Amino acid sequence: MPDLPPKLARHPSVRAVLERGTPPKPGPIDAAWLRELALKAGADDVAAVSLDHPGLAGERPHVLGALPGTRSLISLVVRMNRDNVRTPARSVANQEFHRSGEIINEAARAITRALQDAGHRALNPSATFPMEMDRYPGRIWVVAHKTVAVAAGLGVMGLHRNVIHPKFGNFVLLATLLVDAEVGEYGEALDYNPCVECKLCVAACPVGAIGKAGEFDWAACATHNYREFMGGFTDWVETVADSADGQDFRERVTDSENASMWQSLSFKANYKAAYCMAVCPAGEDVLGPYLEDRKGFLRDVLRPLQDKEETVYVSPDSPAGSHVERRFPNKTVKEVRGRRA
Repeated sequence: MPDLPPKLARHPSVRAVLERGTPPKPGPIDAAWLRELALKAGADDVAAVSLDHPGLAGERPHVLGALPGTRSLISLVVRMNRDNVRTPARSVANQEFHRSGEIINEAARAITRALQDAGHRALNPSATFPMEMDRYPGRIWVVAHKTVAVAAGLGVMGLHRNVIHPKFGNFVLLATLLVDAEVGEYGEALDYNPCVECKLCVAACPVGAIGKAGEFDWAACATHNYREFMGGFTDWVETVADSADGQDFRERVTDSENASMWQSLSFKANYKAAYCMAVCPAGEDVLGPYLEDRKGFLRDVLRPLQDKEETVYVSPDSPAGSHVERRFPNKTVKEVRGRRA
């Protein structure tokens, strides 16, 4: 019996809790139970990994800051509808990203509730936004979902910096749960890379952010693809502030650009490309059409994205600008101020 002040000890809620007694401390989480729970909640795959995994050393302080006592991380996968992502119609692709994000966040929350009801402390950081924007432009995410998924054996990072699931390919969104218990069985890293080294992601990227030898120009990718996220939004606001009047502003920003920014602010921020993900044929469920007819795959999947007439956003005097002009003369280059360092 804890030593409580008399007034607190007489409180009806306190008395009810004390009469129930201290519940037994739950043991390790059964892996089969966890998998069944995750699949019923809406996930398409799940695996757990110990926070002590060597590949998660960089995540450890951030995870423990979010949930002290965390011992395991649970990685969740939700499949995306492939043709929705592949279409040049960005409204369709972005709706697929947004809806898949909602599904995986709903699944993560339901699993967290079940873990809580089983006596565990558990936490589900957002799979997408919102994030810790008070840290911007530093690390704004609570936990690195890709890093955890790779450590848990749910995929390998591809040339395009997306996780490639062995079955579903890169058409997945990821989430991570933090829990204060061990799991009866942990996943193991894949002993092969699902990437088939087709280099289609290199060919599709409008800003040349992906190099054939594995190089990656993060700034070029972010400046264009995340144009309507924080960095691009700040540049848009500065353009408003710098304009002398409405006419000057309209000469700097087109009606379609303003409409697109309004849409992102009203209906969730939209990606400008993600073409590297769209053209990736890797994954056992995805690979068949590419193997059967590679020329047809290039014609039907890669070429429409390359041929799309669109504005591509680049930083001034960056390699991205010359790449667009050289490889995609049908696309319009627009120099903007990128993400602040």
